Amino acid sequence: MHGFTTFRGDRGRGVLLRPTTAATAILARCLLWALLALAGIAGQGAAQAADPGPANLEPANLEPVGRSIAISLADRRLYLTDPDGGTRSFPVAIGRPGVPIPVGDSSIKRKRRDPTWRPTANQRRDNPALPRAVPPGPNNPLGRFALDLGWPAIAIHGTNDPDSVGTRASGGCFRMLPADIETVFAAAEVGMPVRVVRGALGGATPELPASRPAGTVAVAVKTAPPPPLAAPVSAVAIAKPPEPPPAPVADPRCATMTAPLRRMICDVPALAFLDGRARGTQDRFLAGIADPAARAGAAYELIQDERRFHERIAALCWIRSGTEGDPAVAAAAQSCLATALDRRLNDVTERIASLRGGTRIAGQP
Repeated sequence: MHGFTTFRGDRGRGVLLRPTTAATAILARCLLWALLALAGIAGQGAAQAADPGPANLEPANLEPVGRSIAISLADRRLYLTDPDGGTRSFPVAIGRPGVPIPVGDSSIKRKRRDPTWRPTANQRRDNPALPRAVPPGPNNPLGRFALDLGWPAIAIHGTNDPDSVGTRASGGCFRMLPADIETVFAAAEVGMPVRVVRGALGGATPELPASRPAGTVAVAVKTAPPPPLAAPVSAVAIAKPPEPPPAPVADPRCATMTAPLRRMICDVPALAFLDGRARGTQDRFLAGIADPAARAGAAYELIQDERRFHERIAALCWIRSGTEGDPAVAAAAQSCLATALDRRLNDVTERIASLRGGTRIAGQP
């Protein structure tokens, strides 16, 4: 019979057990390996508890935030926030004076490519000449892309009147330039949150590029300006004072004009003043052209520009026969027309600059 040989001390306690067979020796080694393995696992767990790694992060913290849109009525801009936190902004046209503009939270309910425009009942009541529907094409005021929002008859869309973008000109929707709405349309998804606020969102903060990672803040480092350089005496001698703005010139046709838009301009002094500034700039330009044929050609171009301006603004501001009979409608039309006339001075200045290239001006080579 196999067994163990036991050595006892002076107190009778067993101090050594020696296996007397090969099987018991193998069993002892297995027990030793098991104890060592358990000790290693315990040490690894303690190390992980002392130094937590990425495996301890909450899964929710690793999920990127989706895209969203915010529109500021004060800025007249749309801000598109990307999943990485970068923000791009685009100019928009908002509702003209007197038109209610929705404010608050909504979302994109539908995406429409090459949409058909169907005027609302109120729009057709105010302007019976409007058709029931306008198919896709250059005459469609929605442009090529439209994002319908949760508010009835309100959308973010393109336009066939790019000059109106950045102004108060729409019927409550948010108009964008053709290239900008194409960018936003490609990034938008049904269900994307949209928030419209009255206050400013941009302020003096520069726009964040789409490639900037979330949480990155641009820091402007101020450096001491270089010491001013003394201006040469010759430069001071030939410096010219700034040219004063041209004096407004009244429209000589006011006594006989019957068109609703021209009558509104002639009858409202503030509008007549704004219109007169552009007219004064034109008259000063034409008076400086020495060649009669060139002067007549430039005058014709400016008259055509004015005619196109009147046609567009009369429809944009809904100025028609009988507008002056409703005080609220007349006030909204006058406010819209004031904005358009204020911008027209810049348009006339740019148009004159383009005409100078092919026109011989008196006093110039």
